[in-house]
Amino acid sequence: MLRPALLGDIGGTNARFALTTPGAIAPHSIHSLPCADYSGPVAAIRDYLTRVGIDGTDLEDSQTPREVCLAFACPVHNERIAMTNNPWNFTRQEVREALGLTLFKAINDFEAQALGVPHVAEHELVTLQAGVTAPHAARLVIGPGTGLGMAGVFPGRHGWIPLPTEGGHVSFAPTDQQEQALLDYFRHHGFHHHDGRISVERLLCGQGILTLYFAHCALGGTTPRCDSPAAVTRAAANGDALARDTVLRFLKILGDVSGDAALTLGARGGIYLCGGILPRLLDWLPDSRFLEAFTNKGRMHHYTAEIPVRVVTAPWTGLLGAAEALHNEEVD
Repeated sequence: MLRPALLGDIGGTNARFALTTPGAIAPHSIHSLPCADYSGPVAAIRDYLTRVGIDGTDLEDSQTPREVCLAFACPVHNERIAMTNNPWNFTRQEVREALGLTLFKAINDFEAQALGVPHVAEHELVTLQAGVTAPHAARLVIGPGTGLGMAGVFPGRHGWIPLPTEGGHVSFAPTDQQEQALLDYFRHHGFHHHDGRISVERLLCGQGILTLYFAHCALGGTTPRCDSPAAVTRAAANGDALARDTVLRFLKILGDVSGDAALTLGARGGIYLCGGILPRLLDWLPDSRFLEAFTNKGRMHHYTAEIPVRVVTAPWTGLLGAAEALHNEEVD
């Protein structure tokens, strides 16, 4: 049997691991393990391998992976990798030596999302705007989650080329009176950076839904009845007017930001909305102003109106991206 390769998509809370057959993309034997149960990636990987019936300490075993690609929810450009939302702190060399690896790649989690998108099955994509896919153009991958991830991916001659960005940290730009009132509220209640600026990530993330809800309540002179993002979406579904306004405003601002990013990147290959939040808001998207905001770009309206926009519902996009990155010479 061919020796499998190991894939990982590691966030602050959970580490998702899988195996893949050399030359293939599709992950199998997927397990999600709590990061808090392990001292670092080596301990987590060894436990994962045990769970799938492989002795990770026996390097001569033909089933022990010698090639690994792990995606981390933190910066990965240095030899030492320190997780942002959990205590894992290690060097690439420590992982390589402990597991006896011949190939080890560590990539950013949203870089993995971007590299995974071209491999997502058609039935795991929900089309919001059909558009026309330009064949040799960048694709934009954007996803509200714990923060706001944003990356590009470009079809190079030798493989997909990831284009990592920090686009989630651009400034929030109001486009109507309600959003100007929201911006004033955020500035007066300490949500801004030390320079007085509000980044879009403060609003377009899980916690941002709650932040928007509190602002709507304050501006409407109403006492908040929700204390979590999930409570806001539940209340919206049950007809609460302020919660409904919050969810719709969240999606409208996401449309503004996605359209601006599409213009900046020249993303005529399509926009792919990823992450755990948007699949839960699918029913809200048709009633929202997302597409109106996405295309409402003045003289460039026709440009954005022709870009395909899709929601990614696939649960393991990051693992697909790790599989793509493993032997992609465009990825270090």
